[in-house]
Amino acid sequence: MEELRIQYVNLELQGNHESHYTQGFSSKTLVVRRGAPFKITLLLKGRAFNPHTDTLMFRILLGRLYAEFPVTFSKQGSPSRWSAYFTPKGLNPNSPSLYISSPASSSIGRYSVQLHVLTQHGQKGYVVGDFVLLCNPWCSEDAVYIPFEDQREEYVNNDSGLLYMGTPKNLESRPWSFDQYEPEILDICLKLLQVSPQYGRNLHSDPIYLSRVVSAMINCEDDRGVLRGNWLGDFKNGVNPSKWTGSADILRQWAKSKFSPVMYGQCWVFAAVMCTVMRALGIPSRVITNFNSAHDTNGNLVIEEFYSETGKKLPHSKDSIWNFHVWVECWMTRPDLGAGFDGWQVLDPTPQERSGGIFCCGPAPVKAIRDRRVDLVYDIPFVYAEVNADVHTVIVKQGQVLSSSTDTERVGSLIVTQTIGSPRPQNITGNYKPTKGESNRKVFLGMTLQAWHASIWGVSPILLCRSSQALQVGSGALLHSYFQVSPEMLDRVQDQALCVATQGHSESCPETTPVLSWLRA
Repeated sequence: MEELRIQYVNLELQGNHESHYTQGFSSKTLVVRRGAPFKITLLLKGRAFNPHTDTLMFRILLGRLYAEFPVTFSKQGSPSRWSAYFTPKGLNPNSPSLYISSPASSSIGRYSVQLHVLTQHGQKGYVVGDFVLLCNPWCSEDAVYIPFEDQREEYVNNDSGLLYMGTPKNLESRPWSFDQYEPEILDICLKLLQVSPQYGRNLHSDPIYLSRVVSAMINCEDDRGVLRGNWLGDFKNGVNPSKWTGSADILRQWAKSKFSPVMYGQCWVFAAVMCTVMRALGIPSRVITNFNSAHDTNGNLVIEEFYSETGKKLPHSKDSIWNFHVWVECWMTRPDLGAGFDGWQVLDPTPQERSGGIFCCGPAPVKAIRDRRVDLVYDIPFVYAEVNADVHTVIVKQGQVLSSSTDTERVGSLIVTQTIGSPRPQNITGNYKPTKGESNRKVFLGMTLQAWHASIWGVSPILLCRSSQALQVGSGALLHSYFQVSPEMLDRVQDQALCVATQGHSESCPETTPVLSWLRA
């Protein structure tokens, strides 16, 4: 009897790319999405396949990880394991077709495939080739599943769009080419994951983890990231950020330089490049612009501005408000937090503050930001302040406060993204915070004030107050605006974390009766 040999393996590129919505990627490499079967056809030589005596066994490898599984005649494999089965339409013993199915929680990346043929006379192994596995927003079992086709078309497939800048009353749109289908770009996006020092193969199935890795890798502050920021106006050693029009040139330059940072980027460039990477990996993404965006540097959820009596701004606070700031939203489930926080998540690759020791931000559920759940991960207090911090303006003369005021409307006055299928901006401010007519009290749900402070500063305030309104206090907060304490008392609380106790009415606190103790945690 002749030996059973495999002459050729057809990866069915065209058909698989159509069924997996990956037509735009390389015509030479198989690109498929997890949680959905893909077809391959074998051309045999020597003799036909005998299902009674012959067995086909696949080995799928991703780096040092691998899975082994036989080809069966049943489609009913375990959804949590790799499996393969012969086409149900009838077996051609000379050229059998079969399907390989991956779990919807599989790690994404470039896999290699080996096929072992087991017969009565022994076994022989073959190298089939490589394929790229991506997240699958079309699969209801995938953590990045997004339910509507127009959303998948816009936030995954679309390779161009508009970024919004300017002011709330004078929006300017900037065309951007995301370029996820351009030659080399998908490979570069996968390489970005491997270059990251935070990258771990045992976790790169989880979009929460993947998104944090990408957020850190778009900037170069902690690693061999893609872009170096420059807000000083001197761009002679690189490219003015306003000159970039697409992501491909940036990513290619980064890869060709052996992963040296591309100069230069600002917020919209950081965000647009991250959107490219996430869409290439199969994670629904869109670019967001927040007008009058706050940068809270001390974590007290308040922006503090000090001025002299002549209107000169004083350097007493590092807080700032940008005319606009641009970040990314990505769609995913949050099993770590609960189903109530599934959906859009804020991710910001612009290096502003450290998160977990590195310059990245998110994923922060938009629903949690609106609900002021500052106790949840990741970076919700920081993003909350960007869109909804109060602005405390203080007029100072010779160390004495002449007057103070609070503006609750200035920050996050308009938040937009591009409307699906249209060049018009979509106002999504109401996704982030209550709009006019809704309650906008600064109440933090789901936690105590004590736990909030302990989680951020390592100090625990115990606050008793006759007022039913929740009070926000913290290291660096303008306590005199809440309790009418003097600047000297404010300095004592901030610098020495001492006890401020006022029991009963007093001249300094005529309208409130707080008992505030700062205790070292």
